Amino acid sequence: MVLTQVAPITAGSEPLQARELPPPRPAAGQLLLRVRACGVCHTELDEIEGRLAPAKLPRILGHQVVGEVLELGRGANRHAVGERVGVGWIASACGDCHYCRGSRENLCPQFRGTGYDIDGGYAEQMVVDEHFVHALPPDMPDQVAAPMLCAGAIGYRALRLAAVATDECLGLCGFGSSAQLLLPLLRQLYPDCLICVLARDPDARGRALAGGADWAGGFDEAPPRPLDVIIDTTPAWRPLLVALERLAPGGRLVVNAIRKEAADQALLQQLDYSTQLWREKSVKTVANVTRRDIREFLTLAAEHRIEPETESYPLAEANRALVALKTEPVRSARVLLP
Repeated sequence: MVLTQVAPITAGSEPLQARELPPPRPAAGQLLLRVRACGVCHTELDEIEGRLAPAKLPRILGHQVVGEVLELGRGANRHAVGERVGVGWIASACGDCHYCRGSRENLCPQFRGTGYDIDGGYAEQMVVDEHFVHALPPDMPDQVAAPMLCAGAIGYRALRLAAVATDECLGLCGFGSSAQLLLPLLRQLYPDCLICVLARDPDARGRALAGGADWAGGFDEAPPRPLDVIIDTTPAWRPLLVALERLAPGGRLVVNAIRKEAADQALLQQLDYSTQLWREKSVKTVANVTRRDIREFLTLAAEHRIEPETESYPLAEANRALVALKTEPVRSARVLLP
């Protein structure tokens, strides 16, 4: 399923075209994978609608890929034919710059994204650098593993950046796929912390409470206490402004979004220094993920038996899955299956 041009997604859109292409061939150091599952991520909406348009079109999207190794390129020896592996957003980095040497390969100037700089998993087969695939927990089903590779890993990176202390109050803005995977991990790692969820959808707030949140409310409601840490997982600007108001003095906001949509960007003119930024509040943004983020989250998810609700679509119905992601509340992780 191939992206050939950027355009807005509306009900009935078909942004991707079904095409029969020659099978890809693995170059030196690459693996050829048979795609077994591929998660559908909001970043694909950013690519399709031009907020993060691929530099080269046509492009095969998809960066939450579970695959089986079909063939090894020359010199590839880290994985075996038949092995089940995962591929996330990070497709490669230079390995030599000061960011890579400092374990911050996500900031490498030569960072390349799966389904962005290289063809991804909205296909039956793909090729990838053998150094950027991940062993998967053996008991984790394909459909469960796929969202772990981005929605889970990016939430985990946000948590690492947040540097949470065990007695702090935590907040999540939005309750899409990333927050749905992060909440049970927060509940396991910080059992004594107050965990609050801010979400506009009443159904999402109900699911957050059922999933372990201590409090859930709309963006016009105040949590029981000011929050020390808030992770914003939404694509909109209003939640970011609300989060800054809800932070305690010295609080940290981590914005877990590769792009923000422009629909409510004018709200930034309402940013008030004294109520939203003053008193040593800080803001960090998540930029991509590292291999460490993916591998550690996979291990934690298996250890704590974290499993998202998923909804599967045939690969040929990728457009329907994307339109649903754009126009409907996120109640489960959407996954494409061959």
